[in-house]
Amino acid sequence: MTEKTPPILDHVHLRTVHLDKAIAFYRAVFEALGRVSEIRAGRDWLELSGFYLGQADEGMPPSRVHLAFSARSRTEVQVFHASGLKAGGKDNGPPGLRDYHPGYYAAYLLDPDGNNIEAKFDERGA
Repeated sequence: MTEKTPPILDHVHLRTVHLDKAIAFYRAVFEALGRVSEIRAGRDWLELSGFYLGQADEGMPPSRVHLAFSARSRTEVQVFHASGLKAGGKDNGPPGLRDYHPGYYAAYLLDPDGNNIEAKFDERGA
């Protein structure tokens, strides 16, 4: 019997010092990506498919990372960007093609704690 190799990444856990703002931001961008029905949330946390957001302990700094979420179309990338801005995110790169490789269409936002959050549609795999 062969054992299946698990994915290299099991989950990501971000610490936020702006919990209410961060939850509103992530709910908006997950809704834009068609995933809002999968969100689970509690008093001081939010989770979706291995993505965890929680309140930073007092005196602890927020996380500082770059995360890229998969989008299923250019339209989802555009809605992600617009929804994230409306929910308090800051523009860190408008929707458009990037030069990383042909067909790499993405947008970037800074979440309430300054994390660089990307939505990416790879036209090569469409």
